Formats: sequence, C-alpha cells, structure tokens
Amino acid sequence: MTLPRRMLLNAFSMSCISHIHHGLWSRSDTRQLDYASFAPWTELAQLLERGCFDSIFLADVIGTHDVFRDGADTSVVEAMQIPINDPAMLIPAMAQVTEHLGLAYTSSVLQIPPFTFARQISTLDHLTQGRVGWNIVTSALRNAGTNLGFPGLPSHEERYNRADEYLDVVYKLWEGSWEDDAVLRDVVRGRYADPAKVHAINHTGEYYKVEGPHLCEPSPQRTPLLFQAGSSTLGRTFASQHAECVFVVGSLAALNGPASVVRDIQTQARAFGRNPDEIRFFQGLSPVVGGTEADAKAKLDDYMESYSMDGALAHISGTMGVDLDGVDLEAPIESIEVEALRGWVKGLIDANPKKTQTFRDLIRTRTLERFIVGAPEQVADGMEARFNAGIDGFNLTYSVTPGTFCDFIDGVVPILQKRGLAQTEYAPGTFREKLFGHANVSKDHHAASYRRD
Repeated sequence: MTLPRRMLLNAFSMSCISHIHHGLWSRSDTRQLDYASFAPWTELAQLLERGCFDSIFLADVIGTHDVFRDGADTSVVEAMQIPINDPAMLIPAMAQVTEHLGLAYTSSVLQIPPFTFARQISTLDHLTQGRVGWNIVTSALRNAGTNLGFPGLPSHEERYNRADEYLDVVYKLWEGSWEDDAVLRDVVRGRYADPAKVHAINHTGEYYKVEGPHLCEPSPQRTPLLFQAGSSTLGRTFASQHAECVFVVGSLAALNGPASVVRDIQTQARAFGRNPDEIRFFQGLSPVVGGTEADAKAKLDDYMESYSMDGALAHISGTMGVDLDGVDLEAPIESIEVEALRGWVKGLIDANPKKTQTFRDLIRTRTLERFIVGAPEQVADGMEARFNAGIDGFNLTYSVTPGTFCDFIDGVVPILQKRGLAQTEYAPGTFREKLFGHANVSKDHHAASYRRD
C-alpha cells in the first residue's frame, strides 16, 4: 500500500544536559538539568503525541569530545554531551504513556555485539507494539574507540565494513531465524513453537561469528525502522542500501544542498534494486516561534545571550578532530591556515549568502543557519518550501525544552494541518506502517533477502 505524501515531524533530543545549542541549559525556562529523571521525558512524549508528531529521536555518543584544548575538560565544564545516559532506557517509559509516537534511538555498531543488540531491540519492539526505530551509526569520536577496546577509532572505511557485516548479522537474526508460523501457542498440546521452523544463522565473517538462533520470537516489525545520518561518500552508499529514514545536513538558506544529497541516495538506492520511494528524508531545523516575527527574533536574541562559544568549539573540535583552540576567533577568515579547516570553512561561507569576516562570525553563522525564525505562518511557509523541494520531514531541535516544542505544536502544527501537510490523527499500526503502509521492511530491502518464504 502506497501512502499519500505528507510532512513528517520528528523531535530531536539526547539523554544529556547540552545537546546542540550549548550554554542554554543554564536558563530558567528549560528542563535540561532534569535529564536524569523520567518526568521530563514522559511529559515530552505526551506533548509530542498531542501534536501528532511522528516520532522522537534520541541521539547518542559513546565517548567524549576531547580534542578542544587537548582534553575533555571543556566538555565536562559545559556539560557538552557529558554526562550522558543510555537512550534505550527511556524507550519503555515513553512508550508506557503514549500509544502512537515512534521511538527511535542511536546505537553504534561498535558498542554492542550484534547478537545482543538484536535481542535488545526486538524486546523493545515487542514492548512498544512495534514503535521502535534504530539510528545506525559507526561512531566518530576517538574516545569511543578507546572506550570499546580498540587502540583508537577504527578507520572510516573499516567502520563501514564492520557496519555492513553487523547489518547482515542482525538481519539474519530478525528476518531469517524464526519463520512466520514458527510460534504455535498451542496450550492443548503444550507446544509453544515448532523447532523445525526456528533456525540457527551460522554466520561467519571477517568481524563476527554468530551461531544463533535469535532468542526473541518475531516482533511486530521484525527489523526496527532504520534511520541513518552519514553524509560522507561511504555514508550515502550505506544509507542507499539500508536506511528507510535519512537525516540530511545542509544550510536552511539553500535548498540545493539537501536536494543533491536526496538525489544521490535515491540514485544509488535504485542501483541496489530498491524503490527510492521507500526512503524518507529529514532535514535538521531549529524553530523559534513567536507571536510576530519581531517577537521570534527577540526570542532568538535572548537565546543567543546564553550561547556558549566554548561549548560550540568543543563540539566542532571533537567532530572534526581538529583543536580549534589555536584559531584566533577575531582573525579574518582568509588568514586561517589550518589545513583541516579549509574545506569546512569554505562550505560554510558558500552556503551562507552573507559573507562573514572573522572566525567568530563563522561559528555564529554555523549556529544561526540551523534556525527558522518567525511567526507561525512564516515558519510554516519555510517548512512547506523545503517539503515542496523534496524534503519529507524535519528533525526538530530544541533551544529550550519543552518550550521550543510547545511553541511549535501550539503555533505551527495547526497551520500545517490546515494546509493538509501534517497529519491530524495517527494511522493504526507499527512505526513503519504509519510511514510506509507496511509493517515489515519492503521486499526489495536487503534485510528481506534473509526471509524464509
């Protein structure tokens, strides 16, 4: 069944104090300091379901950003993604207080053996009645590698090679280990399942050796809804083969950047024999909504008063692997001679129509380009333009929580619904059914090749 195209709404968060907009955790109008208790998460889930959001997505890292100033001290001081709790632990609590909201979280292929991970997420899929999604990552922080027993972070190519094999293992477990009619539940004869229809997978590869069978009976989705966010050449190829939902990056000021990523992944998906209509694309966006445009701009100015440049530099340094402490923030851009920064700097300048003069300007530009600011109608207009350009949905990042989501749900969602862009009620079924119209991965997806017909 093909569902009519509509705008998808996803709330983006992290089980930590400071996620993306660093420094704002210290404000009195946000609950970021309450991250380690259930209440802010269950209440947020209920709020998002009231707003007919498709899902909440929890990011994660398994290491510290320890490049800036040659260590993790700044990250610790700024609470910049440390301390951070395991996002999977929040899924049952949020599921318990909602009925429809999709619940997606990040787990790296480096952090949990595939056999163990397959059982964990199948358990969650059972407990949530099929509402779980998995964001597949390969990790990007040096400290993630050393935390997990590697001498350092494995190379980019090796991480994706591991990911390909990891996916093969979990697909075999989820799709191929138990046949559809293996479970009998025959209380009269005392037979729960037919052992002839429960199979070992006997996987032997370069990185993993797994006998099986899968310890969980088939969950509502079998394979969880698959998310991916890699933007590199290898990341796009990986997404085109595996992902059902892809997070794309690119300036909000220009539609051509995200659109080119969409076209590239769709083209590669066809080469893998997949229907590109079975992939949804999400763009990151930080809405700041006011009663008027002036109100919204004043609100953003107020947020930026709390913004931490050190937090931002620690985040960027860790992501890029380049210590930005040695860069003079007041230096003219053309004077920057750090080789590893040149491409990144050029990309930011090219993406923004207003040329910046100093490195401080550049960091501020990088931050501000994530925002869409205005009265509800203006924010809706901007989102509709991107939707019409080929973006299927939005990964909405908060400035303050739950205030950012409250403003958006109360102001923008009714307009999107009135325009017929956003859903007014939930369709029945699993997370995947709500987005694609079918409970399990499509027949042309790589995972389906392991099914026993």
